[in-house]
Amino acid sequence: MATLFTKIVNGEIPAYKIAEDENYLAFLDVSPLTKGHTLVIPKIENDYIFDLDDERLSGLMVFAKKVAIAIKSAIPCRRIGVAVIGLEVPHTHIHLIPMDHVGDMNFSNVKLKMLPDQMQEIAKAIRGE
Repeated sequence: MATLFTKIVNGEIPAYKIAEDENYLAFLDVSPLTKGHTLVIPKIENDYIFDLDDERLSGLMVFAKKVAIAIKSAIPCRRIGVAVIGLEVPHTHIHLIPMDHVGDMNFSNVKLKMLPDQMQEIAKAIRGE
């Protein structure tokens, strides 16, 4: 059965897309820790990041770097934190989280509630529109 993220890749579920190419996709997390919290995934369905072949893993990281630079340009923050947990959805994904303090990366923090219009505006800002 296709994962939630595969359904996003296939256009079956909408997402606030940030960037996309033939192999990777970046979109806003709908339960963000901070404004601009973004997920980066390979389009192929794969459960565990270290099961990716070297070429796809390095491509994912280079793609994530480009997205992180765009996030940092659009969202005021000190750094873009990176986390790979992979327990919530069985599809490799990287969390890119704008942060000012280490505690901003605490996944037990209360998630932000954002309206669709707010999410659209954040996505547009990160895309540079």
